[in-house]
Amino acid sequence: MEIIRFIASLIMSIAFIYLGIYCIYLFIFSVLGKLVPIKYPPAATSLSKFVIYICAYKEDEILLNSAVGALTLDYPADKFHICIIADSLQPETLEKLRKLPLQVVEVFFENSTKSKALNKAIENTADGFDAAIVYDIDNVAAPDYLYQINNYLQAGEKVVQGHRIAKNTNTNVAILDAISEEINNHIFRKSQRVLNLSAAIIGSGMALEYNLFKVTMSQIDAVGGFDKEMGLILTRQKISVAYAEKAFVYDEKVSNPEVFKKQRKRWLSAQFNLLRVYGLSGLRELFMNGNFDYFNEIYQMSILPRVLMLGIMPFMLFISILTPGIGPSWHLWLVATLCCYIAIVVAIPGDYFNSKLFNAALKLPLIFFTMLLLLFKLKGANKKFIHTPHDHTAV
Repeated sequence: MEIIRFIASLIMSIAFIYLGIYCIYLFIFSVLGKLVPIKYPPAATSLSKFVIYICAYKEDEILLNSAVGALTLDYPADKFHICIIADSLQPETLEKLRKLPLQVVEVFFENSTKSKALNKAIENTADGFDAAIVYDIDNVAAPDYLYQINNYLQAGEKVVQGHRIAKNTNTNVAILDAISEEINNHIFRKSQRVLNLSAAIIGSGMALEYNLFKVTMSQIDAVGGFDKEMGLILTRQKISVAYAEKAFVYDEKVSNPEVFKKQRKRWLSAQFNLLRVYGLSGLRELFMNGNFDYFNEIYQMSILPRVLMLGIMPFMLFISILTPGIGPSWHLWLVATLCCYIAIVVAIPGDYFNSKLFNAALKLPLIFFTMLLLLFKLKGANKKFIHTPHDHTAV
C-alpha cells in the first residue's frame, strides 16, 4: 500500500512541476504584457526593398483576391515585388496571374510542403532585395504593413513577426480560433519582447533580411512546422525575433470543426517532432552558451495547447481534493489553476468580451476532448502535408 501511495505521490508531483511551471509562465508573461509597454522603433528615413512570397496550394479564387490585395499595399511600387508560388493551380488562374505585375513560380512536388515551395521560389528570385516576407494564401495585409515592418528593419532588427489578426469571426469555432491567435500574440510575441526574448514566428506575415532568409530556409525541409523550426534555427544563433504589433496581417480563421481538427493535428505533430529533434540541445545551449532565448523556444515546444490546460487544471485540482496527502496540496493546485485562468483571460483583447464569446465558450468542452484525443493520434501526421482549406472571406 505504501509503495502505491509513493508512486501516486510521485506521479502527482511530476505532473504539478510540469503543469504548475507552465501556469506560472503563462501568468507572468500575460500580466507583464499588460503592465509593461513595449518600445516601438522610430519612423524610418530610408526604405527597404521587399520580395513578398505568397504560398498558394489550390484554392484559386482566394489566391486571386490575395494577389490583387498585395499589389495595392501603400508602399512605393518599385520597392516591393510579389512572387506567387503556384502549386496545383488551374491553368486559367495561372493565365490571370501572369497578366498582373507580379512573378509566378509554378512548382510541382510529389509531396508538397511550404518549405519546398519557398526554397524553389528563392532559386527563382533575382538579387537586390533587402528583406523577404511570407504570406499564406488567404492573408491580406493592412495598407501600411510594409512601412511598419520597414521601421523595425531600419532600426537594426533582422527578423520581424507581424501582428496576425482574424479577418473572420463567422462561427463559434472561428471566434475561438481568433481568440487563440490573440492570446498567442499577447503571451508568446508581445510579452516575450518585454523581457528581451524572441517573439514566436507564426509562419506568415513575418519578414527576414533576405540573405538570412535564404540561408535559414536552406536548412529547413520540414513537412509541417517550418516556422517553428525557423525560430529554433534563428535563436540558436542568438538572432532575436522582433514583434511589430502595429503591422497587421488579416488571416482567415478556421470555421469548420473538422478542418480545425486537421489543422491542430498537423500543428501538434510538428511541435512534438521538433521537440524530439531539438529538445536536448536546449539544455546544452543554456548551460554552455548562456542562450536562454533558444532554451525558451525549446520550452515552448514542450507545452500543451492552452485549451487543454483549461480542462486539465480543474481536473487535477479535483483529484488533489479527493486524494489528500498524495502529492502537492490542493491549495497549490488551486493557485496554479487560478494562474492559468487569469493568464488566459488577461490575454484576451477587450473587444472579444461580448455575447459571441459566451456562445463560443460553450464549444470549449468539445474542443478540449477533440484536442485531447489528437494527442493519441499524431503518429505519421508529420510525414505527409495536410492542407487546410479556406473559405473566401473579405476583410
